[in-house]
Amino acid sequence: MLMRWNDPFKETKTLQSQINKLFGDINPLGVRMQGEEMPAAMWAPPVDVTETKDVLAFKFEVPGFKQEELTLNVENGALTLEGERKFEEEQKDKNYHRVERAYGRFYRSFALPANIDVSKVSATLVDGVLNVELPKREEAKPKAIPIGTGSPKSLGPGRKVA
Repeated sequence: MLMRWNDPFKETKTLQSQINKLFGDINPLGVRMQGEEMPAAMWAPPVDVTETKDVLAFKFEVPGFKQEELTLNVENGALTLEGERKFEEEQKDKNYHRVERAYGRFYRSFALPANIDVSKVSATLVDGVLNVELPKREEAKPKAIPIGTGSPKSLGPGRKVA
C-alpha cells in the first residue's frame, strides 16, 4: 500500500493564512496594507544606535536633507526626529520609468534611559548622516571603588582599635 506524502508545513501555512485574513496584512509601522509594497509616503530613515560608558549615540541616514529640513527634539524621556522628503515637481518633458526612493513625512521616536544629560546633547549633519550624541550624567557612569587591605579591626591607614 502506498501512502501519499503530505506537506509537513501545510497546517502552519493554513494557520498563517487564517491569521492574515483575521488581522489583514500589517506592516512594521502598524498600518494595514493591501499589497506587499509599502506606499511611498510611509518611510523612515535607517538608524544605528550605539552606547559606550559615556555616551548614547544615534546615526540616522538622511541623504539629501539640509539641517533646516529636520526637526530633532529631546523631551519627556524621548528622542524624536521628524522631516519630509518632497517629490520633485513633475516635468512635462520627463518620463519616470522607475521611482524607488521614498517620499513624504517621517517620524522616528526612541525612549531614552533616565541617565541621559539632556543639557549636553549634540547633533551634527555630515555627508547625509545625522550624528546625535547624548552624554550620560556623571553620577550614572560606572565608578570603580578601590578596595583596601588590612585587618578587619583597622579603621584606616595607620589607625587601629585599642
